[in-house]
Amino acid sequence: MENKYLLILFYSAGGSVRNLAHAIADGAESGGVEVKIRTVPKVSAVSEATESKIPDQDEVYCTKEDLINCSGLALGSPTRFGSMAAPMKYFLDTTGDLWAANALEGIPGFAFTSTSSMHGGQESTLYNLITYMLHHGMIIHGTPYSIKELGETQSGGTPYGPSHVESVNNSNSLTPEEYLIAKETGKRITNLIKVFNA
Repeated sequence: MENKYLLILFYSAGGSVRNLAHAIADGAESGGVEVKIRTVPKVSAVSEATESKIPDQDEVYCTKEDLINCSGLALGSPTRFGSMAAPMKYFLDTTGDLWAANALEGIPGFAFTSTSSMHGGQESTLYNLITYMLHHGMIIHGTPYSIKELGETQSGGTPYGPSHVESVNNSNSLTPEEYLIAKETGKRITNLIKVFNA
């Protein structure tokens, strides 16, 4: 059987969503699933390409092949006025051909996000990301309260997916609860990947 992997696809402007992505990867890898971490380029304020095809550092840009071949998807973006950031939306809007081919149907996935303030639109952004996955026929899973830190967090973390609130510690660093919520959610999706690939 072809080696399958969890694709963690995110956009991060200040580092918070990137930190969540790596916490999710920690959990998935501890669950015994290969992980690919990918990002998307910024979009220009004018109608021209400004980013190189290969990033200078950090994560590689996502390709459609990364999406087609994944066995699970964790999709993350910072909140921009209660919705996903434009670079992520721009990339996802190019996947209509994958939708037409049902390429992502039946793949498990979840969403994650970060806001600068409490009540900054986390849940609506998570729904926004989840809506994309639903249109592709994916199987959505959230973050259940069996992850005990979800009932203890004073910052990020929702039943709709892992999250971070920057104003709680004035930092893009995750609180211990935020990290564990993201890690356990990453570990949890490995169980679904293994079941669906059995």
